[in-house]
Amino acid sequence: ANLPAAELPSRFGEVMTESVEAHLQSDQPVSLFLSGGVDSSILLILMRRLMGRSLTAISVGYGDSGGEAARDESYAALAFAKRHDVPCQRLEMTSEHFWSLAPKVAAALDDPTADAAAVPTYMLGLAAVQADRKVVLCGEGSDELFAGYRRYRPRWLGLRPPTGADRKGTFTRTPVFAHLDPRWRAGMDAALATARGRGVSPIETAQAVDIAEWLPNDLLLKLDRCLMAHSVEGRTPYLDPKVEAFANSLPPEARVHKGLGKFVARQWLAEADPAYPAFAKKKGFNPPVGVWIGAKAAVLSELLGRQACFAGWLPAAEVGGVIRRAEADSQPAWSLLFYALWHAHHVQGVAADGGVEDVLASALAA
Repeated sequence: ANLPAAELPSRFGEVMTESVEAHLQSDQPVSLFLSGGVDSSILLILMRRLMGRSLTAISVGYGDSGGEAARDESYAALAFAKRHDVPCQRLEMTSEHFWSLAPKVAAALDDPTADAAAVPTYMLGLAAVQADRKVVLCGEGSDELFAGYRRYRPRWLGLRPPTGADRKGTFTRTPVFAHLDPRWRAGMDAALATARGRGVSPIETAQAVDIAEWLPNDLLLKLDRCLMAHSVEGRTPYLDPKVEAFANSLPPEARVHKGLGKFVARQWLAEADPAYPAFAKKKGFNPPVGVWIGAKAAVLSELLGRQACFAGWLPAAEVGGVIRRAEADSQPAWSLLFYALWHAHHVQGVAADGGVEDVLASALAA
């Protein structure tokens, strides 16, 4: 039944409490990945209520990495955890971690899913197992179910309807990749057609495409493989069937309101912890890979330009141009670097034991 708007935050708390309680059932110690954002902060409050003082959390930050440091929520996450009397370990991911772990992440992922957040996720999994936390609750799924992404907002404002070109892959944000075979997006086009056939709102249409494609083929794949590389189980309370049913019942104005997504979740969090900035803009989880790649642009341009995986596809000069623009436009640079590492390991059989430069050099020799 449709609830009055005033009762929706309370109902959100009820279904999330039930889900978290179910996801805490374990014969191993359970912990939480705390980013400091809305999703994991809600999980911390609910887990603290259910687990008491046995709850621990892990967060990751990137230190002072140029302008990206302003997006580092880890210190806010520490303060939030302290306010709720939850011990929280903060990891500091540096460029050195990035250069040493990126080949291992490419090996663990199996598929060339060029999501830079895979590197800190892999690092969090390692920290969890070192802390004897074999089960970890995570916030994946909340943005898709409760409309948290910025890309849902223009549709709510009526500026444009969702189209097949809305959801871009990581190889389409620069003209260098414009000639890629368009069949890579066939799944998204099919999901869009299915959602449109249901006759739902533009926001729900966009969400349906992400739930069908982005969530399973990027976020959950990344979470599962980066954690299971360390034999750590990642659990996702937001993807419980009862939570999904509640999210699907929400009217568009309870999903995106006054330019903010996840509005019902934010309302609940604001009441549960008035000190938390529940209505602040969403921040990302990605590390500052553009800054790090840019710092090694000269050597990376040379190594990547000669890789077999780009032969007959991208000229060395174009590869170098993407790498040299890494600080201004990080995703294409990371996509090329990740694809080269993935190809080196999974196609050429190069071991992922060394750092980025070692692996790329070995790929050239292979």
